[in-house]
Amino acid sequence: MNITNSAVLLESDTNELEIVEFRVDSLDENKQVIPCYFGVNVAKVREIIRLPQIWKALNSQPAVAGMIKLREKVIPVIDLAELLKKKSPELQADRVIVLEFNRLTVGVLVHSVSRIYRISWELVEPPAKTVSSNQVTGLVKMDDRIILVLDFERIIGEFCHEFAVQKFEALPEAEIESSFVRSDKTIIVADDSPFIRKTICAALRQAGYHVEEATNGEEAWAILNEKLNNCQASGIPIDSVLNLLITDVEMPKMDGLHLTSRVRKTAELAHLPVIIFSSMASEDNIRKWHSLGADCILTKPELPKLVMVTDQLVQREATH
Repeated sequence: MNITNSAVLLESDTNELEIVEFRVDSLDENKQVIPCYFGVNVAKVREIIRLPQIWKALNSQPAVAGMIKLREKVIPVIDLAELLKKKSPELQADRVIVLEFNRLTVGVLVHSVSRIYRISWELVEPPAKTVSSNQVTGLVKMDDRIILVLDFERIIGEFCHEFAVQKFEALPEAEIESSFVRSDKTIIVADDSPFIRKTICAALRQAGYHVEEATNGEEAWAILNEKLNNCQASGIPIDSVLNLLITDVEMPKMDGLHLTSRVRKTAELAHLPVIIFSSMASEDNIRKWHSLGADCILTKPELPKLVMVTDQLVQREATH
């Protein structure tokens, strides 16, 4: 199944997503199958195939099932049942979801793939405290089941460290305008992944910026409006209290693209610099996101550039 050809392409500003639903099952004490439903954004799925011949990788972790050959390219395959601690030898997984993000191609071994759902981000709820936030970024409540949307950036990053979020490098002080003081500047960071959000915020705070956090686009939009209303009531410009927005794309309630569009359609916020920080920053998506009004798009392995780009955008806006 080639997702690129079969899926309906989403418009950039619909606040919708398509998810591929799949199962990773387990057995109870009576050897009865317990179906477990998961989902992944179709934008990350290249195709779905039957498990071909697989070669075991040497000195690999237990959750790495091995390597497969896909059109002259060798890619790793992650055994999701092993990773999620649901492995049952009696249940054989034979479907591979081929994912592409953060410039990485990787296969994920699952038991079955059902269908694609097109839903609003408003229907995707943040995970409850009882659900592992390290692996799950959202819940989709269907009539007869709950689909857990997995955080594959974190999951895959644990096995492919070169594609994981790296440490940042602050811009040397000599390259910063003498009148530019980072501690006077405020940045909002919106990302539903606690791991990614904390990493971004730590980098910016270490550089000296004042940072406010939002777990999704809806929360970020509320913060923006509160600041805007306070500024209007006090008769001060918004750039005196807010200087940059950094947003992920995939987030419950409101995605980063819809958030960016709302910012650009609000006259008082139209000049606010916006960085989209996403694993799905393909060349095609970069063009679309720039057309929405994003000033810069970074992929998650490009975190070392974040402070440098932030400095440039904030300084540029201060001169306007």
